[in-house]
Amino acid sequence: MRFQRVALENFKCYDDADLTLSPGVTVIHGLNGSGKSSLLEACFFALYGSKAIDENLDEVVTIGADDCTVDLWFSHAGGDYHLTRRVRNTGERATTAKCVLETPEETFEGARAVRRRVTELLRMDSESFVNCAYVRQGEVNKLINASPGERQDMLDDLLQLGKLETYRERASDARVGVKRVREDKQSRLSQLDEQIQTKEDRDLHERLNGLESELNDTQDEIERIEGQRESAADTLEQASAVLEEYEERRTELDELSEEISDLETEITEAESERNDLETRISELKERRESLSDDLRETVAESELDEADSDAVDARLDELQDRDEEIQERITEQSVEAKEHNSTADSLEEQAEDLGSRAEAKREEADEVASTLEDARETIADRRDRLDDIDEKIEALEARFADATVDRESAEDHREEVAAELDEARQRVTELETKLRSERESLREAEELLEEGKCPECGQDVEESPHVESIEDDRERVAELEADLESARETVETLESKLERAESLADAADRLATLEDNRSNVVQLVEEKESGLAADEERVEQLREDAADLDSQAEEKREEATEKREAADDCRSVIAECNRERQRVKTAIQRLERVETLLADVEECEREIEQRRETRTRLGETNDQRRERLAEKRERKRELTDQVDESRIEEALSERQRAENYIEKADAKLEELREERDDLQSAIGAVENELDELDSLRERREELAGEVEKLESLYDEAEQLQEMYGTLRAELRQRNVETLERMLNETFSLVYQNDSYARIELDGEYQLTVFQKDGEPLEPEQLSGGERALFNLSLRCAIYRLLAEGIEGSAPMPPLILDEPTVFLDSGHVTQLLDLIEYMRDDVGVEQILVVSHDEELVGAADDLVRVEKNATSNRSRVDRVERIEETVAELA
Repeated sequence: MRFQRVALENFKCYDDADLTLSPGVTVIHGLNGSGKSSLLEACFFALYGSKAIDENLDEVVTIGADDCTVDLWFSHAGGDYHLTRRVRNTGERATTAKCVLETPEETFEGARAVRRRVTELLRMDSESFVNCAYVRQGEVNKLINASPGERQDMLDDLLQLGKLETYRERASDARVGVKRVREDKQSRLSQLDEQIQTKEDRDLHERLNGLESELNDTQDEIERIEGQRESAADTLEQASAVLEEYEERRTELDELSEEISDLETEITEAESERNDLETRISELKERRESLSDDLRETVAESELDEADSDAVDARLDELQDRDEEIQERITEQSVEAKEHNSTADSLEEQAEDLGSRAEAKREEADEVASTLEDARETIADRRDRLDDIDEKIEALEARFADATVDRESAEDHREEVAAELDEARQRVTELETKLRSERESLREAEELLEEGKCPECGQDVEESPHVESIEDDRERVAELEADLESARETVETLESKLERAESLADAADRLATLEDNRSNVVQLVEEKESGLAADEERVEQLREDAADLDSQAEEKREEATEKREAADDCRSVIAECNRERQRVKTAIQRLERVETLLADVEECEREIEQRRETRTRLGETNDQRRERLAEKRERKRELTDQVDESRIEEALSERQRAENYIEKADAKLEELREERDDLQSAIGAVENELDELDSLRERREELAGEVEKLESLYDEAEQLQEMYGTLRAELRQRNVETLERMLNETFSLVYQNDSYARIELDGEYQLTVFQKDGEPLEPEQLSGGERALFNLSLRCAIYRLLAEGIEGSAPMPPLILDEPTVFLDSGHVTQLLDLIEYMRDDVGVEQILVVSHDEELVGAADDLVRVEKNATSNRSRVDRVERIEETVAELA
């Protein structure tokens, strides 16, 4: 995985930032508090959202902004990805407004879906990302300070061993669950055996035969009583028919009586309504006379000759036309007044703008004048700096006056001396090794000689011809000691010579840098001086422009005053028009009152005519109702003559006897049917018990088979649990061995000149450091700087293990170091540089991101990014440094 680009908008201390990230080592450099770490936090936040930050979401939004956006472009496993997160903070609580991950295959939306997909891509969640690839500021000692158990959990999660423990626990839970189910099944099997035995002890078939015989006798009695009941029901039906006929006639008589009563009521109500209509007609006539009197008075006030609708309409048209003319006049004067006011406003704005522009010109002239003064001071300062640089160049050139080499040959001379020193040191090592061997041989020979043995063949001295060879051995040892002493003197001489050569080489480098700096300062002085005359002319021109703008502004203000006076004249005309319009509206209202009264009079006459017609129609309807009333009274007399009371009494007696018998028969039938139902229920119960017995036997057979399968499944779950535990232990041991090897490779690089020999890592991830004398140390016993460097070595070894794997490589995120030099002194910073170069060049980490305020790390950068914060706005900005070598020289 490699970060390609990150873009920020209103994220923490950044208003707007866009940074392209290249392969290799990128150093993000700047002062403490400038916002360097926020760039890495933005990348981490883009990947994992709220899981990547310790604070609330609203704290990532720049103060004063409503939302922030982070865009991250990255490549992974051959594909390009784009991730966007936007946080909105407009209410009490900040929320994620947008979260989209665009992949080569599909697009994921929503914070949870994106975080889940990122975790799948990297095979690590936010916590694993921090423990492996992202060494955050202040957490450089996190792995050392962790307990072995915490360190074990961290590394197991990173190496995916935690899943095996999860699987083992699941297998254990499954085994316990199977055991619980098996024991439950065995208990149920025992219960089934008891139930089957209990049912077999009861003679169910004999009970069934007896109950079926009783059921047949009861069914015969039910059929006999049901036959007699049917005869009684026929008798009841005949009597009911006679009574129904009687009831129909009686119902018709009742209906006729009710209809007669209704007709009589309707006739009475209609006569009452006719009387009410007569009263209302009289009232309407009185209202018509009153309206006519009002009409005559209103016509007199309206200056009309008569109350004629056409005359009223004609006069209304005249007055409305006059009202429209006045309204148009008012509108014209209003528009003209607004135009005058608008023109005046515009002129005043123009005058204000011209005044502002004049003031701006004067301020700009003052700024340019101030800049001129600053430029002159800067030129003076740079000339002083040129004098300092010339003095340093003269001093460095003086060093080469008495030297045996010139400045161009200083670097070659240093390399030649270094090569001679390496050969001399190698000669010392060879002589030391050979001397140790010769001394060991001489010691063994002397021990044999003391025992009376030959040093060469081991025979007794009396029988050996080689005893005198021990003297030769002593001579060789003496010669080697002399040669070794000479070689060590040569090394000391060459080391002194190398110090002088390195000093001259450094002087040559510094001399070249100073000459380049001098050239740059001369060029800057010339550029500053070339612009002074132009700036002086610009100050004069700006002040002339400001005077012209002030004059134009005064002219605009005078024109605005004239337009305000014209607008006041228009408003006077509008006031006179409004008074005349009020008189016209009063006349229109009187005419409209005349129209209303004419309409009301006509309405009264129309309603009088309608009510007269209604009263006549009601009289005709009542005549028709009286005819229908006479017909219904005649039909009622005919029905009364047709009713036979003696036949009705006989039918009632027959119906009563039939109902009494049916009631007794129904009671007996209900009793017999209940008895039959009880017998059927008892038979069903016995049959059910027989079915249950068969079902119990079938269930017992099935349950016995399930118990047998559960016993087999329990054994399999137990074996699976043991297999996951064994596999986790084996994989952990392989990871421990590989991690220990990689850690020692990194450790030997970092501590090659110190007093530490190796690191040991046991199966529980307990770390032990061994000194060169074999004495073990706990990591906590190291100094602060050594602990930090040790932890960085451990983190790099873990990163390498995850990247290379045990049986194949795996894609990894960039290696990110946030302020790794916090606990390091200058000597350890050099070792950190070696570690970074090792991870880039030897391990092959595609991208390493380092955030630091330490200037020593700038030299390790393939790509340098500088972060600065504006002291006034408290906002940070990002700049890419194109010429890293010059920056390193300036920092030096």
